Amino acid sequence: MAATDTEIAILKRDVSCAALLEQQSPAWKLDHRESTKRALKYRRNEGEVLIVNHGGRGWWDPMSEAKGDVFGLTHHLDPSLNFGQVRKLLRGLVGLRPSYPALERGPEKPDKPAVPVAQLWTQRRRLSRGSATWGYLTGERALPPAVLAAADLSDAVREGPRGSAWFAHRDHTGVLTGIDMRGPDWRGFSKSSDKSLFRLPGEAAQGSGGEAVGIGGGGGTGVPGRLAVCEAPIDALSLAALEGVRADTLYVATTGGMGPLTLACLDALLRDLAAQPEGVLVAATDADGAGERYAQRLAALAQAAGVRSERLVPPDGQNDWNDIVKQGRAA
Repeated sequence: MAATDTEIAILKRDVSCAALLEQQSPAWKLDHRESTKRALKYRRNEGEVLIVNHGGRGWWDPMSEAKGDVFGLTHHLDPSLNFGQVRKLLRGLVGLRPSYPALERGPEKPDKPAVPVAQLWTQRRRLSRGSATWGYLTGERALPPAVLAAADLSDAVREGPRGSAWFAHRDHTGVLTGIDMRGPDWRGFSKSSDKSLFRLPGEAAQGSGGEAVGIGGGGGTGVPGRLAVCEAPIDALSLAALEGVRADTLYVATTGGMGPLTLACLDALLRDLAAQPEGVLVAATDADGAGERYAQRLAALAQAAGVRSERLVPPDGQNDWNDIVKQGRAA
């Protein structure tokens, strides 16, 4: 028993979860653009995403609650394997290095101290008409000015460099936790920060100075009775445009999978919704395999909180809500 325990400890220590992923067929590929030294994002096929952390000793699935060590990952990838078969497979991977040396090795010079996310945010300009960011959002993304005015009123969007847009992630108390950065030719997330939720309160449109756009409408004050969850902030803004920025709705985006803070924020919002007889969560994720799995997970969270849920899918074979907006549906 002691020898077996020792081998298990050695395998957990010396087999990298990243190396295991790269040995699969088809192999998982590192998403360099969205990876950091602490969190390596691997992708395979449409919508398959896994995050490797803890220096290669841990992993988690942003589309589900699955997580663990290299033993759990092996079984997650092939549930048909028994424990002995998992051990045999991992023995052949001891010491194998993953193929991301640029991310794996330490820096040649000390890293610069990370700028606090609140300071990053306050250093950027508020959204303004005629700016490069305004042009990107109204031109390439086709978002109506009234929706951008509502976003500015909530301080949900600021102007980044090179015409990019910075989208605020805030927790349930309104504290800024991170920044989703999107531009014409690049994207990223602020370093040393956390994903929570991008938020656009429908009530913000009431003071935006712009007329309602798109279709739909709505009323209501106080805590919104309708929570619309999208994947990307631009999709949340696009859905708001298509619905006329409903005042009874809080439009949110998770920017990819749901980490611990995102889940905590959703749990808090679902508790608020559960106190309202007409409260509803709308899973407005993309119309693809990953979006469907994401919607199913959101529905499960809503059910656990005692909240009704609905699925809202982009029509006409389009993948996301911005595709619809760009077709001219929110003129």
